[in-house]
Formats: sequence, C-alpha cells, structure tokens
Amino acid sequence: METRVKPRFSVGEYTTPGLSFAEDLDAYRKGGADGIGIDAGLKLGGAEQPDAADLEAFRESGLQATFVFPPVPSVLPMTLMALGEDDPAARVEVMCRSVRGLAAFEPVSFVCVTGPSGAYELEHARELAVNGLAKVARAAADVGARIAIEPMHASIAADYSWITSLPDAVALLEDIGEPNTGIMFDVWHLWDTPGLLAQIARHAHRFVGVHIDDWRDPTRNWCDRVQPGDGIADIAGILGALDESGYDGWYELELFSDDGRFGNDYEDSLWKLDPVELVRAGREKFEHAWQSRRLSAST
Repeated sequence: METRVKPRFSVGEYTTPGLSFAEDLDAYRKGGADGIGIDAGLKLGGAEQPDAADLEAFRESGLQATFVFPPVPSVLPMTLMALGEDDPAARVEVMCRSVRGLAAFEPVSFVCVTGPSGAYELEHARELAVNGLAKVARAAADVGARIAIEPMHASIAADYSWITSLPDAVALLEDIGEPNTGIMFDVWHLWDTPGLLAQIARHAHRFVGVHIDDWRDPTRNWCDRVQPGDGIADIAGILGALDESGYDGWYELELFSDDGRFGNDYEDSLWKLDPVELVRAGREKFEHAWQSRRLSAST
C-alpha cells in the first residue's frame, strides 16, 4: 500500500468531560493532537462568544479549532442533553448568535442536529428544522463559516434526531438549500448502515469532518464507545472508502464513555483514564487504523 501523509487529527471535548477548556488545550497538545473540537455548552459555560481569556489560551495553544458545537446545537430540544429552552424559534436565535460569536475561533465548521420530533408531527418537525437550520446557515455565512449536520444512530433517534443515515442528511441539506452546509460523519453513528462503503463513495464530497470512534461489542448504551480499532466497526473499510473518495479533512476523536455523568458508572470508563494518555492512545490507534485502511485492489 502506498504510504501517504498522515491525516490531521483532533479531539472533541466530550472525550475528556472532566477537564476545563484550558486543561483540554494542554492535554490535547501533549497527547499529540493538532486540533480541538470545541463544545461551548460543555466547556465554555454555554457562552455564545468566547471570553478574552479562553480565546487567548486557544490562540497560544497552536491548535486548530475544528468542529464547534454551539451551546444549543439543535432546533428541537433533545431529551438526553437538555440544552436551551424548548421553543424552537428561541433555540434558533441562540444558535444564530452563537455561530456569529464563536466564529472568533475560526473553526472548520459548526455542528448541528435537528433534534427529535418529540411532541411535533414529523412533517411539522422537519419544517421547523429545515427553516431553522437554513437561518443558522445564513448566520454562519455572515461570518464566513459553515455548518454541518450530523446523522445520529437509529437507536437514539427519539432522543437526538430522525436524521439517521447519509441519504437522510443529504435530503435535509437539499431542503435547507444553503451552499455553506455539509455532513459530519461519525463512525459510531453510521457503522452498521447497510451499504455504507458505497454510500461513503457517493456522498463523501459533502463531508466536512469525521468523528472517529468504535462500537463496543456488546455495547451497553449510547455512552459506551471505544477507541478506534477496539470495537466491531469496519474501521479499515471506512477509512479506505473515505481515502479513495477523496476526503482529506480532519479526523476527530470523540469518545463517550460513561463514568456516571449519564447514569452509568462503568468501571472501565475511558473517561477515568489519564486524559493525556487517553488522547495519545487515541491518536496512535487512529494512525494504526489509517495505515491498515482497506483500499480497493486498483489503488
């Protein structure tokens, strides 16, 4: 297999929920990451724009801001993470202010989801999501930014989003109709999609980022991911398909591993490990997976 330049590697802040923003910057740099995926609700106190100290610390870290989750990341309220108020219009206003304010980090993209349909009929929920996300995209365009829609695993659709596949996400983007939109691909959410490798080949040009993680077997719940290569997802095939499809963007480690924060105190929670060692191990496992990616015979 041809040796290629290593992809850019970042870490999303839910990989280390017990650290502060400043501690994340330090741990990710020491662990060998090139970037940081910022979660404003988790680490910035729900701020709609960074305070001067956080922005200065970020700039001094030398890390690239990759994928930023606004403090309210969904048009409709989620059930597992109660962020923001219930009214969709009010949520959209927060999202718009946030993408304008947090653009100071100059991220690759902001990440959003629809939220679940909840009490709304699905058709009405979709209309609210499309109109709301279109407004957020236009707010992002005002500051030279873009937004990405992240499909969720079907097992948590009732809690996070009815967008559970790449075709679902593409259809939503087409309805939104704004040019500065794309898809956030997450291995954990999409690994068991029928025909996934062919779908990657078809839709990779829309991907703005990839969350790298793996599916524990047996899995215990949604907050129980493992390092890439430690689960049963076809990491080699997925990375090979992404490479062959021309995706050359960031890969971001995102490890949810409950230590009691979401109701399950797993003894083997990855969140209980030393953060620097966790990041370093994630980088090494990703790089090993990248070197082992499965390309077609013609490559």
